[in-house]
This record gives sequence, structure tokens and C-alpha cells, in this order.
Amino acid sequence: MKAESPFFLISGPCVIEDEAVTLRIATRLKELTDSLGIPFTFKASYDKANRTSIGSFRGPGITKGLELLAKVKAALDVPIISDVHRISEVEAAAEVLDVIQIPAFLCRQTDLILAVARTGKPVNIKKGQFLAPWDIVNIVDKIQSVSSVTPMITERGVMFGYNNLVVDFRGIGIMQQTGCPVIFDATHSVQLPGGAGNSSGGQREFAPVLARAAVAAGVDGVFLEVHENPDEALCDGPNSLYLDQLPALLTQLKAIKAALAA
Repeated sequence: MKAESPFFLISGPCVIEDEAVTLRIATRLKELTDSLGIPFTFKASYDKANRTSIGSFRGPGITKGLELLAKVKAALDVPIISDVHRISEVEAAAEVLDVIQIPAFLCRQTDLILAVARTGKPVNIKKGQFLAPWDIVNIVDKIQSVSSVTPMITERGVMFGYNNLVVDFRGIGIMQQTGCPVIFDATHSVQLPGGAGNSSGGQREFAPVLARAAVAAGVDGVFLEVHENPDEALCDGPNSLYLDQLPALLTQLKAIKAALAA
């Protein structure tokens, strides 16, 4: 991230639905972040392997999904991030992705983490909902045992009773003590895991509140899942933001960051 940049943004739809929707969202995000001077990485999953029910939409799969992400990358000249779930995916994913993401529920899977680290690509670790902030040092140690890569760490809430998450903002400062950039995932932090019975619920109205708090707490990056119409999204709609909410929110986040630097 450039010194004059306020923070970096990772954003996009939860999952690849089709080429047209993906390109429209990526194009709008690119235009918006360029206008605001915010470094941007496009995120969409080619496969959501961790779903609540057997009938949940998972995406197009690795072959078609990576082909589409490569099209987005070439058309818009933006870096791409997506998540891997199996060691067998890592080599193909590394050929297309600029950043490889380890999903929250797999953040303790040592062999997967080592396989990703050995690619030499930047790595984003989604901190598991079951981990304390200080536990993340063990994951960083795993990566740096085989690679010189300094991973990014993403906070996305901690389990708080049944079907609910809570964010402890002390964790941002604690995890930054590792020397790793820390990202705050505002949209997954308002997810209600399994809260809708056969799918996860969410409270998207609180995502901007948490995003503003995270920037005020000094986070390095912000992660926001967005959609043109979240109520019709095929994955994580209840906790995704409307795409047209972003101009106002990102402007607010820039202002908060500027106030901290004043």
C-alpha cells in the first residue's frame, strides 16, 4: 500500500454467479476506488465449499471460476483474490490469483497453509471464528517456516453464543503486533452463521458501523462483500452491502483515516 493511501480495499460479490454480474460489479468497484484513490483488490469465490446446506449455491468451480477471474484481471487491470479449500487447488489457483486466501474454517489446516505459502504468493488468512487474536501468531509462524511472505490477517468476528458473532476491536492492535497487515471484514462480521435454518442470515445494516469503528481502530485494510441486489444474491446476501452504498461509506472511511493522521 502506498504511503499516501488511506487503506486498501478487498471487495466483490461473495461468489461468482455469472460473467456479466461479476464484470459489472468489478468495473464499478474499479471506477469508484480509482476516483477515491483507494488501492483495490477484487474478490469473488469460484467455490464456496463451506456452506450451511447441501442445496446451497457453491459457484462455477475452479476451472470456469479461474477463467472468469482471469478475464476480470485482464479487462480491468486489478489484482484478484479468491480462496482455496484443498491442496489440489493451490497450483492452479496460484497461476491466476494475485493473493491466495485461506478460509476462516481452514486457518488451522497446516498442510494447506504450507502449500499456499510455498507458492510465494501473498496470502490472506481469515482468522477463524474460534480463535483468539493472539492465536494468529501460530499461523504466521507456519507460513514463515517455509516462505518469506508476510501474510495478511483478516478479522471477521468471533462466535458469541449460537448463530451470532461479535467483534473485539482490541484484536486489531494485538494482531498488528505480529508485523502483519490486518484487514477487517465488516460484512462477514455481521453474518449470523446458520441463522436462517438452511442458510446463514446477516445484519447488513450494521456492517458500515463496524467498518467505521475498524478504521478508527487503525486497521490496514477493509473487506466488504457487495452485490447489485443482495436480496437476490446466491450467497451471503443478508450480510452483503448494496453496491450503491459504497461511495458514501468509503468517503466516510477516508475521512476517519484522515482525521487519525491529522
